[in-house]
Amino acid sequence: MSDNPTPDSNEAPRAASSGRGAPAPGWEREALERIALAAITEQRAARRWRIFFRFAFLAVFVVIAWAILDLSGARVASEGRHTALVSLDGEIGSDAPANAEDIISALDSAFDDDGTAGVILHIDSPGGSPVQAGIINDEIHRLRTKYPAIPLYVVVGDMCASGGYYVAAAADKIYVNKASIVGSIGVLMDGFGFTGLMDKLGVQRRLRTSGENKGFFDPFSPDTPKMDAHAQEMLDQIHQQFIDAVKAGRGKRLKDSPDIFSGLFWTGQKSVELGLADGYGDTDYVAREVIKAPDVVDYTVKQSLTDRVAKRVGANIGSAAVHSLLMGGKVSVH
Repeated sequence: MSDNPTPDSNEAPRAASSGRGAPAPGWEREALERIALAAITEQRAARRWRIFFRFAFLAVFVVIAWAILDLSGARVASEGRHTALVSLDGEIGSDAPANAEDIISALDSAFDDDGTAGVILHIDSPGGSPVQAGIINDEIHRLRTKYPAIPLYVVVGDMCASGGYYVAAAADKIYVNKASIVGSIGVLMDGFGFTGLMDKLGVQRRLRTSGENKGFFDPFSPDTPKMDAHAQEMLDQIHQQFIDAVKAGRGKRLKDSPDIFSGLFWTGQKSVELGLADGYGDTDYVAREVIKAPDVVDYTVKQSLTDRVAKRVGANIGSAAVHSLLMGGKVSVH
């Protein structure tokens, strides 16, 4: 009988499983962690690609949209005999869509086209800057002289008042609707004065200037007879320029009425009676019956996004300079 008993058959497998080739304890957890880490890495990579493609798509969209907006300011190409249309809508000003630069550019293109039989300037404006209106008026006279065979007619929409009429007066003829508002040949300077309110609140205005008249039109300083007289002289001078432009454009068609240059406005029907307008008609009527060219081609400059931004920046810079001179008053033909 041996002193070393034979191992039990159930213990042999346990001894074999503890050998060098057997997996280490906890290998299942390590495998799961590696699988989870690989999945997270893959998800992060996929998310980065999604973000990249989204930004790439956004960039392409912005470029396409920018190109479309810029193309809106492109010049029109025409074929054959036609009526050229230029629209002047809204308030007239250097920083507005109805500015002298764009209106003149459109008129130049319209007159310069070999197929243009006549030009219609459609006006729907309450007025605005006398400077911008005067520049457009002068350019219309120049173009009518340069192209004597091409007539220019104004067609009035809802309103052709003040600065709008300043422009219209240079046309060969003016056509209105019976209910249009026409006239308001006058000039104004508006602003506010706060001196009474400041006295009640106990607020003092401490303004220091170099130059006797530098503080003119400061809304926080009281009016003076000299300031009022100077402002009135400027307004009267601009008003006379307006009157001269209307008389030069309308001539003997104007009726002898003291109210015409008083700043009053009238319906289109009354404006025809006073000689401020020549007849009734819309754009289609004038193109078809007066110019005899029913095909209408629009030459109006459509401002692109870049143009609008540039004009706005330039206008803000100019406005800052003007406000430093005229803090309390803005001259306009409204």
